Amino acid sequence: MEPRPPAFGDRRRRVVGLLGGSFNPAHAGHVHISVEALRRLGVDQVWWLVSPQNPLKPADGMAPLADRMASARCLPLHHRIIVTDIEIRLGSTRTAAVLDALNRRYPAVAFIWMMGADNLRQIPKWWRWSDIFTAARVAVFDRNPYSYRALAGAAAMKFARSRKRNPRALGCSNPPAWSYLAIRRHGASATALRRAAQNVNK
Repeated sequence: MEPRPPAFGDRRRRVVGLLGGSFNPAHAGHVHISVEALRRLGVDQVWWLVSPQNPLKPADGMAPLADRMASARCLPLHHRIIVTDIEIRLGSTRTAAVLDALNRRYPAVAFIWMMGADNLRQIPKWWRWSDIFTAARVAVFDRNPYSYRALAGAAAMKFARSRKRNPRALGCSNPPAWSYLAIRRHGASATALRRAAQNVNK
């Protein structure tokens, strides 16, 4: 599915939050983060980038892309949450390359990359990780127990001067710009859902 940014009658710049991942399966925790982004970041839409295959995760145990897309679309989604497999058309699953391609494809959109504190902590392991912060604004959502270690990690230190205390400032800021959001935590887990499904099928 090719996502379409919202059309406005004025010249206001559109702001889109990007939530990438395996969604294996999609669950209420993904919805929770996305709704918080709509409310706290002031984004016009949130796009779920359902990855064909996360390069940092094993293919073993990964459900087919069509099943993961279906799990996302079966959830009660806000009308401004868009489920897409656009990474297939962009030709990459590496975040830095995906962001570069999205910026070329949608030059009038300000993208905000959304991730949990666990990913901020380990993002230095990602391909061209510094380029992620210069290709898009970044919103980091609190996730226990990683938060304090993430904020003391290499990525947070490298871009310390680019941190915005007001998350709503991200959409009108030029990268690098990132913000940390302390939000109510949600207990849903894709790992727990997969285990529950396996137990049911035994």
